[in-house]
Amino acid sequence: MRSLPGFRDFFPSDCARRNYITGTWRRVARSFGFLEYDGPTLESLDLYRKKNSGGEILGQLFSFTDKGEREVALRPEMTPTLARMLIAKGREFRKPIKWFSIAPFFRYEKQQSGRLREFLQLNCDLIGDGSPAADAEMLALLIETMRAFGLTAADIVVRVSDRRAWMEFLAGKGLADEMQAREALSVIDKMERASRELLEAKLGAFGLKLAEVEEFIAMGKPGFYEKLRENLASRGLEDFCELDLRIVRGLAYYTGLVFEVFDRRQERRAIAGGGRFDRLLSDLSDKKVDLPAIGFGIGDVVLGDLLEDLPATRSRMEAAIAAQQACEIFVIVADESRRPEALGIVQTLRAAGRTVDYPLVADKVGRQFKDADASGAAVAVVVGNEWPSVKVKDLKERTEVAMSQESLADWAANLQTPAP
Repeated sequence: MRSLPGFRDFFPSDCARRNYITGTWRRVARSFGFLEYDGPTLESLDLYRKKNSGGEILGQLFSFTDKGEREVALRPEMTPTLARMLIAKGREFRKPIKWFSIAPFFRYEKQQSGRLREFLQLNCDLIGDGSPAADAEMLALLIETMRAFGLTAADIVVRVSDRRAWMEFLAGKGLADEMQAREALSVIDKMERASRELLEAKLGAFGLKLAEVEEFIAMGKPGFYEKLRENLASRGLEDFCELDLRIVRGLAYYTGLVFEVFDRRQERRAIAGGGRFDRLLSDLSDKKVDLPAIGFGIGDVVLGDLLEDLPATRSRMEAAIAAQQACEIFVIVADESRRPEALGIVQTLRAAGRTVDYPLVADKVGRQFKDADASGAAVAVVVGNEWPSVKVKDLKERTEVAMSQESLADWAANLQTPAP
């Protein structure tokens, strides 16, 4: 029996890889002063039916009627949940609110490279500040998250655009109706994946010509981008960003700055994306709560594939995984009559915060040392006929010292080994 299509089993090495990714996400988000939150995996279907949630998402939902006759759905994204939570209790928190979450999401999508039906995603959001400085701070957080994996400006690019510029352009072409403008933007969002003939036909339905859309995309840099670039330049991060007005983002609730991260080789879909959603809280709360907001999400699937593909990031990830999975200390029971004492040492070493393994049943000493090597342990503690002294063997340097069992706790507390 296999797992369902688009869903993954996580064996120990897969869990270690996942922990490396999520641990890096968490560390960088906290370094920017963001606080972690979470919400329910199951939400009311009505949350995604709201006007600005976007039709594409509705078609990808895992939804059903529960035993209480409620229409519910597995969450496909975090932003509506965040909005619901802030509508309920947002007044209780100091502004700006800087929150992040790391959680599983579910979308019934066609399986293809970099796209599964269950995936993990980092979501970072800054609520209550609509300034350009907040935009720059979020882009800096996004870039620093990528850098934490060893990715450089030669590996990835953040393509930046602005929905406001597009709405002004479309209004100037006679598309003043917001719903029509959004439908036109959904066509523009897929420009790189559609033929010119198809684009001409679809844009023509809105009274637009492909040539004039392409001319708008090729225009000079808008003022918003220059200010953004100046802010990032002061941090030494400007080389990661490029203006690209082809980026409009598919979700309907975006209102201003939008951005996506791609690998420079353009071999995969977007690694991350986000933007401003200044009206979402107001729309979902019937105008009871009105706070500007900006956020982004990074999925683990495309990011993980990219980290595997690049030699430098792959070796970095493999080293972190090896450190996670390694046992720090292996206790060798050289004299079976001393097993009770060996168990006491195991307990002492674990209480000192070390990862410790030992043979559960009697075995030859040579076999135990092979198991110690296989476990990745840096050190073996040999309990034998020298008791109450033990031998401490460095398994890499092949050296050993004698030590009293009373001093093991202090020794273990100061042992320099890679943290698991």
